[in-house]
Amino acid sequence: MKIDSDTSLFCLIGNPVSKSLSPLIHNISFEWNKINSTYLTFNVEDLEKSIDGIKALGIKGFNVTIPYKEKIMIYLDEIDKLAKDIGAVNTVKNIDGKLVGYNTDGLGFIKSLEERNINLNNKNVLILGAGGASRAIAMTLANEGIHKLHITNRTIKRAKNLVSDINNTYENLDVKFIEKNNIVDCYDIVINTTSIGMFPNIIDMPIDPSIFDDDTIIYDIIYKPRPTKFLKESKKQNKITIDGLDMLIHQALLSENIWLSENLDYFLMKNNIKKRIMKNNIEINTNK
Repeated sequence: MKIDSDTSLFCLIGNPVSKSLSPLIHNISFEWNKINSTYLTFNVEDLEKSIDGIKALGIKGFNVTIPYKEKIMIYLDEIDKLAKDIGAVNTVKNIDGKLVGYNTDGLGFIKSLEERNINLNNKNVLILGAGGASRAIAMTLANEGIHKLHITNRTIKRAKNLVSDINNTYENLDVKFIEKNNIVDCYDIVINTTSIGMFPNIIDMPIDPSIFDDDTIIYDIIYKPRPTKFLKESKKQNKITIDGLDMLIHQALLSENIWLSENLDYFLMKNNIKKRIMKNNIEINTNK
């Protein structure tokens, strides 16, 4: 796409950002939708100065990744309710110098289920892990009519803090911490949000999938490798398996909907982006 004086600029800030897939995803989308925009990455050492630069350059919107998803919040003029509940921002819209923060991580997860016609109403869900991704997914799931949400984590205090935060926000949801060794309930969906099984530790699994019923959906948000051993073993047991690449692409395209104030037809576009990634055998990691 030709870049000229009318081209709008969007970007990713974080540290590190060199292996991010965001430029690929967004620039394919801009080209597909004939939008005169481009997307760059900036490795940021000083967050405050980078925010000043974004305003000065008139950058229309930007994504935020590690380690700034929480730190960015004090520099924003307004924050969406879901992002406040999550306690982190991954998307910012610049409206004439007014910075508004959002979080599309959990929504990207939901979209990846919707495209498979998976209905979350009254479902029982187990989340493995209690970090930032777990928080984003858990808080978003709480809005989707699920019946039960259990969270397990190696660091018990962190998991219990997350459970407490969810209970304080969504009083009518059955949310509790559960020790991994005590998992006996039947779950409709099990979600791995930990880094266990991620490259280079590809022989590890967060839990043995055989303890779950055959009709349990096993979701691993890791997408390097694809599939993880956790998903390979689950598939051998004829379980439905989903990896994290669709979530990644969806959360990125949801950012565009926010920046451009329009609903793009991104289910078809998402599949095009996914094909481009796989065709080129592009190295992928967990930085957004």
